Amino acid sequence: MFTGIIIAKGRIAALTPRGGDVRVRIDCPELEPAQFAEGESICVSGVCLTALDIDATGFSADVSRETLDVTAFVDWQAGSTVNLEPSLAIGDRLGGHLVTGHVDGVARLVSRHDDARSIRMVFRLSDALARYVARKGSVCVDGVSLTVNAVGSDTFDVNIIPHTAAETTLGELGDNDPVNIEVDLLARYAERLMGNDPSSGLDHERLSAAGFTD
Repeated sequence: MFTGIIIAKGRIAALTPRGGDVRVRIDCPELEPAQFAEGESICVSGVCLTALDIDATGFSADVSRETLDVTAFVDWQAGSTVNLEPSLAIGDRLGGHLVTGHVDGVARLVSRHDDARSIRMVFRLSDALARYVARKGSVCVDGVSLTVNAVGSDTFDVNIIPHTAAETTLGELGDNDPVNIEVDLLARYAERLMGNDPSSGLDHERLSAAGFTD
């Protein structure tokens, strides 16, 4: 479990396809990775990954076909910057909202403009996800906990304060850039309790085009 409060930024050093999955190496000396134990969970731009091969400069992780299918991971490449957050410990402050690191889908930046000292960003997402995003509710964008200002039929907008723009990857986003979206945890459970549990198969065509399939 995470909170959506980014601790550090890291850099993807390498992506290695492995039998349809991907092994990723992330350099993140600012996170002091040596303090983490093998097998711990780290949220990488909204994606919960298991840290492996940890050393003083970074860690590796395996990315499954399911994760490749539902996240913006296939758009990443060596040199991409990612947001990092270690898992929540008992007694830690809950500064954002409860985040699982289980990404629901991908949205894209529609527009951005200055709004006083903040940046107002508008994202477009699928109808299947848009229904779970509510005005003044919480949404996790690339691992960052944000408050929704307004919603449209398939869009929502948020304000990125100067600190968030500087300390996360959100300040670097440009038009049509993809971001990982995790809707509020309560919305997912409400859907399940109502008996509506949609699912979709892996998008093999999309994965193949990205070079992540055999």
